[in-house]
Amino acid sequence: MKKFILPFLLLISSIAFGQDREQILKVLHTQQQAWNKGNIDEFMKGYWKSDSLMFIGSGGPKYGWQTTADNYKKHYPDKSAMGELSFNILQVKLLDKTNAFVLGGWKLKREKDQPGGYFTLLFRKINGEWKIVVDHTS
Repeated sequence: MKKFILPFLLLISSIAFGQDREQILKVLHTQQQAWNKGNIDEFMKGYWKSDSLMFIGSGGPKYGWQTTADNYKKHYPDKSAMGELSFNILQVKLLDKTNAFVLGGWKLKREKDQPGGYFTLLFRKINGEWKIVVDHTS
């Protein structure tokens, strides 16, 4: 009986990881769709709605969900400024049952330019939902 327990636990763990990975990817896909519709409020639903949310960009670390939303709206005031967003997810690594690391690239396709860069995200499972708690985007 003991020789069956470890493979069974590994199988269960693998299935759980697959489901968590898919949920995390769904958050990112939903964000991408919201962005491409010009809807920053919907895009922000992927973030932890907390004053402890950390966003690190070219201006250094900023804290808070509202601060992050306000910064997005300031820098991307309309659909033409937002452009068409695409992600290239390079890695999703489940750190434990409630934390995951994501590495990816982003690109905006706009009329006059195509900026892009990379991001690292720390996701946390909060009340059964995966949310971005730290975003470092360059």
